[in-house]
Amino acid sequence: MTFKRTLLLAALPLALGLSSAASALDIKFAEIHPAGYPTVVAEQNMGKKLEQASNGEITFKMFAGGVLGSEKEVIEQSQIGAVQMTRVSLGIVGPVVPDVNVFNMPFVFRDQAHMRKIIDGEIGQEILDKITNSEFNLVALAWMDGGSRSIYTKKPVRSIDDLKGMKIRVQGNPLFIDMINAMGGNGIAMDTGEIFSALQTGVIDGAENNPPTLLEHNHYQSAKYFTLTNHLILPEPVVMSKTTWNKLTPDQQALVKKVAREAQMEERELWDTKSAASEEKLKAAGVEFIAVDTKPFYDATAPVREKYGAQYADLMKRIDAVE
Repeated sequence: MTFKRTLLLAALPLALGLSSAASALDIKFAEIHPAGYPTVVAEQNMGKKLEQASNGEITFKMFAGGVLGSEKEVIEQSQIGAVQMTRVSLGIVGPVVPDVNVFNMPFVFRDQAHMRKIIDGEIGQEILDKITNSEFNLVALAWMDGGSRSIYTKKPVRSIDDLKGMKIRVQGNPLFIDMINAMGGNGIAMDTGEIFSALQTGVIDGAENNPPTLLEHNHYQSAKYFTLTNHLILPEPVVMSKTTWNKLTPDQQALVKKVAREAQMEERELWDTKSAASEEKLKAAGVEFIAVDTKPFYDATAPVREKYGAQYADLMKRIDAVE
């Protein structure tokens, strides 16, 4: 009994020391994209604002380039509070929070301007709230613009017929696999980090993403054809571990929400500049940008919207109604 009490007493100063330090919060932010990427820059600026406005009570460190693991691994780390913040692709959130799949629908947005109007408005906030109120154990704070996704391949795709049988990498979501299959291709789920070698070795014939990703991840070295289908225009939520969120004071929570929203607005300007510059660099590196009639792609994916969108029919009508 005495021995146990001695241990407890010995541990007491340590416990007291921990509790006094608990007001300082260290935020590790994980990003799959490399340093200098629009999302990374906007998130780092958000971190600086957090540090300044909290008088150092909150510290912020960016881990870019996937050093803390794949998106799936980082989400798992965030759910237990080992990583405090990250930006995630909706393709990964979809299987856990089905309501976000409305944004994952092919051709649900008319163009990028339409998508931005949606995420800045009440529908965007509703979807963030659905992520926060789910079992995901993450608080969704803001939206990053992930650009328009098109198909890039090793052989040119000048019409939907050219896609037939091509193995195209997609994010790990059944909806995206079905989308590529509906277009006549063969959808293959794969982590971002595996695409480069899979293109080189012929495991896949192409992938689908935006110009900055094609450039920054060096996929253009194998895939020289970028077909402008713009089939997905995916916003991506910035999330905080609920474990971390619950440690913040109400004032700190309000501050995090404010600077995250500011990052949402800042990132899109960075994105537009980066996207245009990436396109120029890709063209200079010999990538051919192919304009196609997107109507056959839109029509081919109608069954996907019907299959996955039935439960969001009203929400899709609301999205369509936003001018």
